[in-house]
Amino acid sequence: MSSLNLDNTFGAAFIGASVAGFLLGLSVFQAHIYFQYNNDKPIVRTLVGMVVFFDFVHQALILHTVYWYVVKNYYNPANLALVVWSLLAEVIFNGFAAVCVQSFLNWRIWRLSKFNIWATGTVAMLVFGEFGCVIAFGIIALVRVRTFEELAVELKGLSITVNALAAAGDVLIAAILSFLLQGSKTGFRRSDSMLNTLTLYAVNTGMLTSLCAVASLISIVAAPNTFIYIAFFFCMGRLYTNSLLATLNARKAIRERGDNVHSTIGGNFSLSFKSIAKPASSLLSWTSKHTPEDDPISTGVSVQVTREIRSQDYGRQTGSKNSRSEEEEEYELEESSVNLSHADLDSSISLPQKAHIEVV
Repeated sequence: MSSLNLDNTFGAAFIGASVAGFLLGLSVFQAHIYFQYNNDKPIVRTLVGMVVFFDFVHQALILHTVYWYVVKNYYNPANLALVVWSLLAEVIFNGFAAVCVQSFLNWRIWRLSKFNIWATGTVAMLVFGEFGCVIAFGIIALVRVRTFEELAVELKGLSITVNALAAAGDVLIAAILSFLLQGSKTGFRRSDSMLNTLTLYAVNTGMLTSLCAVASLISIVAAPNTFIYIAFFFCMGRLYTNSLLATLNARKAIRERGDNVHSTIGGNFSLSFKSIAKPASSLLSWTSKHTPEDDPISTGVSVQVTREIRSQDYGRQTGSKNSRSEEEEEYELEESSVNLSHADLDSSISLPQKAHIEVV
């Protein structure tokens, strides 16, 4: 053990545990925001609570690992060749966090794809295949492994499999979600902007975790006698948790950006636009409403459009005779009713066949 390089072994493990601790603090902060401002179904809130709990247990285990090697056995270098139990047990709790987050994202795919069994089934095979390998790794290691040499010989293949399945599953989840979200575009600017934002979150969720899994995989193959791969694996569960919480907490902001951007096809068609950012100049609104009772030809179509008219003269030429006060302009622009025939609707308004956005 005199030739052991502490920098790329226990030094790398210490760095990984420190970064994981920072990410745990970030996940706790996001969890606080989530439970304070979100009223999701109990099953989703329970899922978030479980994932955060797994993170706490995992952090305690990796801190015990680092403490056992660099503090407790500081004067006993012979024990540095042994594998402490907490280093093996932490793998299982990392797997619990990963399978919870990946299953939630697969449930999103199930809903967005209209219950496509092929897409969700393929993802499920990768997710639960990875989880099965993680459980097998943890049990075999706890029962049979005592030294790092035995760990490298007996479980290297299983370690590679776990990281490969993790990377493949995360990339596939991100790709399918992006495809489904981009395929749901309606042609309306604000609704498409919402979908682009959701796509960005989906890509980021899969990118962070898959990059960490790939880095751990490369480290196992290129530097099997170091603990660099352990440092990456320490952080993987935390990345899953933060990605999940960031996505859940972002829904409120995304909904506000697309406030009142809602289109449905059914007995009635309703379309409403609302400004997100109000300009400094005065905003005047003109509203036209149409109901089936007002039209001699019943079309079953209800159209509500809110337009914004900016008074550019007001504020720039306040001293001019041509400038008018906001109250005078609002008095002149009163709410009025407009009757549209079926032909007018066909010629003047182009409606999509289906336009529905749901921020899950």
